[in-house]
Amino acid sequence: MRKEYKPVEELQQRFRPLLAPAAWLNARFMRLRSRLYGRGILRQWEAPAVTVSIGNVSWGGTGKTPMTGWMLKWAANRGMEAGVLTRGYRARPATYPFLVQPGNLVEEAGDEPLMLAKEFPEARIIVDPVRSRGGKWLFEHYNPKLVVLDDGFQHMAVKRHVDIVLLRPSDLAQHWNRVIPSGSWREDYTALRRADCFMIKGSPEYFDKLGEHIRTRLEQFNRPVFNFSLSPKGFVQVLTGRKEKDFFGEPFLLVSGIGDPRQVHRAAIKYFNYKPVDHMVYRDHHTYTKTDVLDIIATARRKKAKYILCTQKDAVKLGPMCTPDFWAFDTRVDFGPSHFAQNGKFSTWWNRRFNNLMLEIPDAGRPVREKDSGPEDEAGEEHGAKD
Repeated sequence: MRKEYKPVEELQQRFRPLLAPAAWLNARFMRLRSRLYGRGILRQWEAPAVTVSIGNVSWGGTGKTPMTGWMLKWAANRGMEAGVLTRGYRARPATYPFLVQPGNLVEEAGDEPLMLAKEFPEARIIVDPVRSRGGKWLFEHYNPKLVVLDDGFQHMAVKRHVDIVLLRPSDLAQHWNRVIPSGSWREDYTALRRADCFMIKGSPEYFDKLGEHIRTRLEQFNRPVFNFSLSPKGFVQVLTGRKEKDFFGEPFLLVSGIGDPRQVHRAAIKYFNYKPVDHMVYRDHHTYTKTDVLDIIATARRKKAKYILCTQKDAVKLGPMCTPDFWAFDTRVDFGPSHFAQNGKFSTWWNRRFNNLMLEIPDAGRPVREKDSGPEDEAGEEHGAKD
């Protein structure tokens, strides 16, 4: 695996004592901001629908976009219209709010919003850094029964009825309560009191190994902790959409530009039971150029790789620059064990929580049938880091 990027963490570790005062001030500011929202001094806009925030307390890839996708699929399976309010990291539309369509350019929509729009064309994906404005526009034109705030834990100008907080395993260990700029946390650990549940991405076996950390760090909040993982179910040819289940032992080159490239590497090895010839790692949200694509193709030929495999997020950005050799993971979200949850898996907990909220929220509509399977803080809507 090459082209790893970790300069920020290395600098934070080296200069942590010098950065500690700034981190303390940042944590105090965020605590104050949370209290002002809690007391109604800073106003919140409330959607006339069940609103769930999927966010995290730290920067980095925790699986927010796949979980947002799971919510959209859950709604679609019940014939329910859903909307997503997202900042749209690096999106540059001509105007805001911006309704993302599957045919939009990645430069105007942003990579993750466009990926969601392509996979869930029936959903309303709204890009606007001022999410309350985007939400008002959404309900002026559509009538969703579910609203998802993508990366919304710190964006409190929109009221949410459920806060789902995703944590990395390292958040429970070496990164616990290390606030920006001395660490990766956007707020200190007291912010976790706002959570309705916690979710940790990883294999069920790894989740079990985290048991002691989970009890030590999270039991105090009296909230369920759920496990989920992303599992490849096959592959999609980027240019044509053709699907395959396997590469049948043929060599492949792995390419990724996401928050946690190691997880992509592990997932590929677990699925194929053999390693890629190489793993070309780019920065999260990297904008691919023609030069990058030529470099990827040249590396694949030099390493004698028959296939070039990337993530769906990378595929959206690579787009028409790809050749027929480019394939993307076709993944699904799997739920595993839990801690402090009477109902076991997340899907069961969410079904019951949603139905209860449908009864409590005025004009939200009927519950769905359960299946097995002050001023507004506009500046605060930009606070935080990308996924």
